[in-house]
Amino acid sequence: MASNKPKILKVDIKDTVFGKDCVVSDMVNIYGATFGDNCFVGPYTEVQNTVIIGQNVRIQSHSLICEGMTIGNNVFIGHGVMTANSRHPVAGAEEWKCDPPHIGNNVSIGSGAIILPGVLIEDNAKIGAGAVVSKNVHKGEIIIKFNESLNKK
Repeated sequence: MASNKPKILKVDIKDTVFGKDCVVSDMVNIYGATFGDNCFVGPYTEVQNTVIIGQNVRIQSHSLICEGMTIGNNVFIGHGVMTANSRHPVAGAEEWKCDPPHIGNNVSIGSGAIILPGVLIEDNAKIGAGAVVSKNVHKGEIIIKFNESLNKK
């Protein structure tokens, strides 16, 4: 049986602008993004095309920041956070609607959270580890699981 050779895509950083004092770990894929000052990107992370990231943003390992997202200043993104930007993905489709999530300022997102397409996470919100965020999160709101809000006291 003949074996075909696959096209190999190499881990790379290309067409990206970084602010001052950014730290990027080895084994990342970053392309077409813009970072503010004092950002950190952990290993095995992908930041896709046209992403705009503010200042003092920390993205932990194994996370995916999908195409078109904006992330404000002073944001923490935990390990293994996944984001999505297509409500109806079709394998092999050449045309699709990019509907990325957007994250405000001073937001903290726990490890393993999933942020679905089109979601707006407003300033000062907190997303618990493992939460699935399927609708907008209001200013200062705390989400602990599938868009279940924890009432602040």
